[in-house]
Amino acid sequence: MILFHSPISQHSRRVVSLLEEAGIPYESKIVDMMNGEYLTASFLAINPNHQVPTLVDGDIKIHESNAILRYLCHKYDLSQWYPSDLAARAGVEQWLDWTQCRFSPTVVDIVLNKVFLQEKGDAKAIERGLEQLTELTDILEQHLKDNDFLAGSAPTIADLALASNVFHLGLAQAQPETQNINNWYGRISELKGFQTSLPKM
Repeated sequence: MILFHSPISQHSRRVVSLLEEAGIPYESKIVDMMNGEYLTASFLAINPNHQVPTLVDGDIKIHESNAILRYLCHKYDLSQWYPSDLAARAGVEQWLDWTQCRFSPTVVDIVLNKVFLQEKGDAKAIERGLEQLTELTDILEQHLKDNDFLAGSAPTIADLALASNVFHLGLAQAQPETQNINNWYGRISELKGFQTSLPKM
Protein backbone atom coordinates (compact mmCIF):
# COMPACT_ATOMS: atom_id res chain seq x y z
CA MET A 1 0.00 0.00 0.00
CA ILE A 2 1.08 3.55 -0.76
CA LEU A 3 -0.13 6.54 1.24
CA PHE A 4 0.16 9.95 -0.38
CA HIS A 5 0.01 12.40 2.49
CA SER A 6 1.44 15.44 4.23
CA PRO A 7 2.33 15.93 7.90
CA ILE A 8 0.75 19.39 7.81
CA SER A 9 -2.62 17.86 6.87
CA GLN A 10 -4.80 16.85 9.81
CA HIS A 11 -6.66 14.43 7.55
CA SER A 12 -3.39 12.75 6.61
CA ARG A 13 -2.24 12.49 10.22
CA ARG A 14 -5.28 10.50 11.34
CA VAL A 15 -4.54 7.85 8.71
CA VAL A 16 -0.85 7.72 9.60
CA SER A 17 -1.85 7.36 13.25
CA LEU A 18 -3.90 4.25 12.53
CA LEU A 19 -1.34 2.69 10.18
CA GLU A 20 1.44 3.18 12.70
CA GLU A 21 -0.58 2.21 15.76
CA ALA A 22 -1.85 -0.98 14.10
CA GLY A 23 1.58 -1.83 12.67
CA ILE A 24 0.35 -1.98 9.08
CA PRO A 25 3.17 -1.83 6.51
CA TYR A 26 2.85 0.95 3.93
CA GLU A 27 4.96 3.11 1.66
CA SER A 28 4.94 6.79 2.59
CA LYS A 29 4.82 9.36 -0.20
CA ILE A 30 4.99 12.92 1.12
CA VAL A 31 3.17 15.50 -1.01
CA ASP A 32 4.79 18.95 -0.80
CA MET A 33 1.70 21.04 -0.09
CA MET A 34 3.58 24.27 0.61
CA ASN A 35 5.11 24.28 -2.87
CA GLY A 36 1.96 23.30 -4.73
CA GLU A 37 2.75 19.68 -5.56
CA TYR A 38 -0.93 18.85 -4.98
CA LEU A 39 -1.75 20.87 -8.13
CA THR A 40 0.75 19.18 -10.44
CA ALA A 41 -0.42 16.96 -13.28
CA SER A 42 1.29 13.94 -11.76
CA PHE A 43 -0.56 14.29 -8.46
CA LEU A 44 -3.89 15.20 -10.08
CA ALA A 45 -3.63 11.88 -11.90
CA ILE A 46 -3.61 10.25 -8.47
CA ASN A 47 -6.22 12.47 -6.83
CA PRO A 48 -8.23 14.84 -9.04
CA ASN A 49 -9.55 16.51 -5.88
CA HIS A 50 -6.01 17.90 -5.34
CA GLN A 51 -6.10 16.95 -1.66
CA VAL A 52 -4.38 14.55 0.72
CA PRO A 53 -4.45 11.80 1.82
CA THR A 54 -4.92 9.18 -0.89
CA LEU A 55 -4.38 5.48 -0.25
CA VAL A 56 -3.45 3.22 -3.17
CA ASP A 57 -3.80 -0.49 -2.45
CA GLY A 58 -3.28 -2.39 -5.68
CA ASP A 59 -6.22 -1.50 -7.92
CA ILE A 60 -8.05 0.24 -5.07
CA LYS A 61 -7.65 4.00 -4.70
CA ILE A 62 -9.32 5.90 -1.84
CA HIS A 63 -9.19 9.67 -1.31
CA GLU A 64 -11.20 10.59 1.78
CA SER A 65 -9.47 10.16 5.15
CA ASN A 66 -12.41 8.68 7.06
CA ALA A 67 -13.12 6.30 4.19
CA ILE A 68 -9.47 5.22 4.33
CA LEU A 69 -9.76 4.62 8.08
CA ARG A 70 -12.84 2.43 7.59
CA TYR A 71 -11.18 0.56 4.73
CA LEU A 72 -8.11 -0.25 6.80
CA CYS A 73 -10.26 -1.41 9.71
CA HIS A 74 -12.26 -3.71 7.44
CA LYS A 75 -9.22 -5.09 5.62
CA TYR A 76 -7.20 -5.81 8.75
CA ASP A 77 -10.12 -6.65 11.07
CA LEU A 78 -9.27 -3.81 13.45
CA SER A 79 -12.37 -4.24 15.58
CA GLN A 80 -10.70 -2.48 18.50
CA TRP A 81 -10.59 0.68 16.36
CA TYR A 82 -13.92 0.18 14.54
CA PRO A 83 -16.14 -2.06 16.67
CA SER A 84 -18.59 -4.50 15.11
CA ASP A 85 -21.16 -4.06 17.90
CA LEU A 86 -23.97 -1.94 16.45
CA ALA A 87 -24.30 0.50 19.33
CA ALA A 88 -20.55 0.97 19.68
CA ARG A 89 -20.11 1.47 15.94
CA ALA A 90 -22.95 4.00 15.88
CA GLY A 91 -21.02 6.02 18.44
CA VAL A 92 -17.90 5.92 16.30
CA GLU A 93 -19.84 6.95 13.19
CA GLN A 94 -21.54 9.79 15.05
CA TRP A 95 -18.26 11.30 16.22
CA LEU A 96 -16.58 10.79 12.85
CA ASP A 97 -19.40 12.76 11.22
CA TRP A 98 -19.41 15.38 13.99
CA THR A 99 -15.71 15.89 13.49
CA GLN A 100 -15.99 16.13 9.72
CA CYS A 101 -19.20 18.17 9.48
CA ARG A 102 -18.97 20.47 12.50
CA PHE A 103 -15.45 20.55 13.95
CA SER A 104 -13.34 20.44 10.77
CA PRO A 105 -14.88 23.52 9.09
CA THR A 106 -14.23 25.46 12.29
CA VAL A 107 -10.62 24.32 12.33
CA VAL A 108 -10.18 25.34 8.70
CA ASP A 109 -11.61 28.81 9.38
CA ILE A 110 -9.14 29.36 12.19
CA VAL A 111 -5.95 27.60 11.12
CA LEU A 112 -6.01 28.20 7.37
CA ASN A 113 -6.59 31.92 7.74
CA LYS A 114 -4.50 32.58 10.84
CA VAL A 115 -1.52 30.30 10.25
CA PHE A 116 -1.17 29.51 6.56
CA LEU A 117 -2.65 32.60 4.87
CA GLN A 118 -1.57 35.01 7.64
CA GLU A 119 -1.92 38.60 6.37
CA LYS A 120 -3.94 37.33 3.39
CA GLY A 121 -6.31 35.47 5.71
CA ASP A 122 -9.97 36.27 6.21
CA ALA A 123 -10.35 37.94 9.61
CA LYS A 124 -14.10 37.35 9.61
CA ALA A 125 -13.55 33.64 9.04
CA ILE A 126 -11.20 33.52 12.03
CA GLU A 127 -13.76 35.34 14.17
CA ARG A 128 -16.50 32.99 12.99
CA GLY A 129 -14.35 29.96 13.68
CA LEU A 130 -13.43 31.06 17.20
CA GLU A 131 -17.06 31.78 18.02
CA GLN A 132 -18.12 28.37 16.73
CA LEU A 133 -15.27 26.71 18.60
CA THR A 134 -16.70 27.92 21.91
CA GLU A 135 -19.93 26.00 21.32
CA LEU A 136 -18.17 22.88 20.04
CA THR A 137 -15.77 22.89 22.98
CA ASP A 138 -18.71 22.92 25.39
CA ILE A 139 -20.35 19.98 23.59
CA LEU A 140 -17.14 17.95 23.61
CA GLU A 141 -16.25 18.86 27.20
CA GLN A 142 -19.64 17.66 28.46
CA HIS A 143 -19.45 14.42 26.52
CA LEU A 144 -15.99 13.61 27.86
CA LYS A 145 -17.09 14.27 31.42
CA ASP A 146 -18.17 10.63 31.79
CA ASN A 147 -16.21 9.07 28.91
CA ASP A 148 -12.48 8.39 28.61
CA PHE A 149 -12.83 8.28 24.82
CA LEU A 150 -15.42 9.40 22.30
CA ALA A 151 -17.18 6.08 21.81
CA GLY A 152 -16.38 3.97 24.82
CA SER A 153 -13.59 2.90 27.13
CA ALA A 154 -10.94 2.53 24.39
CA PRO A 155 -9.78 4.78 21.55
CA THR A 156 -11.30 4.33 18.11
CA ILE A 157 -10.78 5.89 14.69
CA ALA A 158 -13.17 8.65 15.83
CA ASP A 159 -10.64 9.68 18.48
CA LEU A 160 -7.80 9.68 15.95
CA ALA A 161 -9.84 11.85 13.58
CA LEU A 162 -10.77 14.40 16.21
CA ALA A 163 -7.33 14.47 17.83
CA SER A 164 -5.74 15.31 14.48
CA ASN A 165 -7.95 18.41 14.37
CA VAL A 166 -7.29 19.37 17.98
CA PHE A 167 -3.55 19.25 17.31
CA HIS A 168 -4.14 21.45 14.24
CA LEU A 169 -5.81 24.08 16.41
CA GLY A 170 -2.62 24.21 18.45
CA LEU A 171 -0.84 25.64 15.41
CA ALA A 172 -3.04 28.71 15.86
CA GLN A 173 -2.82 28.72 19.67
CA ALA A 174 -6.54 27.89 19.71
CA GLN A 175 -6.51 24.39 21.19
CA PRO A 176 -9.25 23.90 23.82
CA GLU A 177 -7.87 23.94 27.35
CA THR A 178 -10.79 22.54 29.36
CA GLN A 179 -10.14 19.75 31.83
CA ASN A 180 -11.94 16.82 30.21
CA ILE A 181 -10.70 17.62 26.72
CA ASN A 182 -7.15 18.02 28.04
CA ASN A 183 -7.36 14.65 29.80
CA TRP A 184 -8.74 12.95 26.69
CA TYR A 185 -6.15 14.57 24.43
CA GLY A 186 -3.42 13.51 26.84
CA ARG A 187 -4.54 9.90 26.54
CA ILE A 188 -4.51 10.07 22.74
CA SER A 189 -1.12 11.80 22.78
CA GLU A 190 0.37 8.78 24.55
CA LEU A 191 -0.33 6.58 21.52
CA LYS A 192 2.88 5.94 19.59
CA GLY A 193 1.00 6.02 16.30
CA PHE A 194 -0.36 9.48 17.06
CA GLN A 195 3.09 10.72 18.06
CA THR A 196 4.58 9.38 14.83
CA SER A 197 1.99 11.25 12.75
CA LEU A 198 2.92 14.69 14.07
CA PRO A 199 4.93 17.11 11.92
CA LYS A 200 8.46 17.97 12.93
CA MET A 201 8.00 21.55 14.10
